[in-house]
Amino acid sequence: MTRQHVRRLTLFMLLAPFLLWILLMIVLPHLGIFALSLREKVAPLVYTIGPKNYLDFLREPIYWNTLLRTASISILVTALTFLVGFPIAYYIAKIAGRRVKGALFLACLIPLWVSDLVRAYGWMILLRETGVVSSVLQWTGIVDGPVELLYNDATVVVGLVYTVVLFMIVPLASTLEGMDDSLIEAGYNLGGSGFTVMRRIVIPYAMPGIVAGSIIVFMLTAGSYLTPILLGGKNSMWFTEQIYEQFITRFNWESGATFGILLLLFTSLTVWLGLRLSGQSLATTVARSEA
Repeated sequence: MTRQHVRRLTLFMLLAPFLLWILLMIVLPHLGIFALSLREKVAPLVYTIGPKNYLDFLREPIYWNTLLRTASISILVTALTFLVGFPIAYYIAKIAGRRVKGALFLACLIPLWVSDLVRAYGWMILLRETGVVSSVLQWTGIVDGPVELLYNDATVVVGLVYTVVLFMIVPLASTLEGMDDSLIEAGYNLGGSGFTVMRRIVIPYAMPGIVAGSIIVFMLTAGSYLTPILLGGKNSMWFTEQIYEQFITRFNWESGATFGILLLLFTSLTVWLGLRLSGQSLATTVARSEA
């Protein structure tokens, strides 16, 4: 056996567990869901194959309006997460010392120590009509009576930003750490203001991290279930709630599978458009954000 064959065998053995995991946990389940979405019930226990479930989705405005609403709020959450996460990532990568950097990363990890359910209930305790915020506002005399801060879009957005901000900070900080400080110094030496240096040097360099973080945040937000439902209440109009309703409430697995495939396709299309508009490629983004 030649050295080249040994290298190929070694590479295959190293990649085999990952490829097997991708096949069993991602590819095969999605193929099964796609096949289920094409199944049409024509009689009890009698099925055929066709696009009826997709056509039914297009004929019902509440379904695709909910999908568009989910996508628009997810884009808003992604933008707000960038505005919140970029200064933190820049401070961690370029200003903070080693000990402070570790403490800040630890502080960012704290929300992940508990489940989504616990985090959502924590926000409910803070923002409900008899919660902490309402009680403080009444005690200070700012308001005369209880204030209900739950069950609106603003609360859902805040809860989602809090949940996913770490996934924006980490790729941004990783990308900015690879940036030579002399580039920033050169910008100032050439007469650039802080805003100009940030706009012309720092942000273009950090673009792969921005794109990588935005993709992760957008996907996590669009696929979120507990936070929008618990903080938004019955009027949350989140697409994952529609998927849950089809699978669990109505026992209509064909429609639920159709909604799941459409959510995957729609979010993937949105990510592709974002990459095209930003002039990035997925391979370049991943490579530079991990560098």
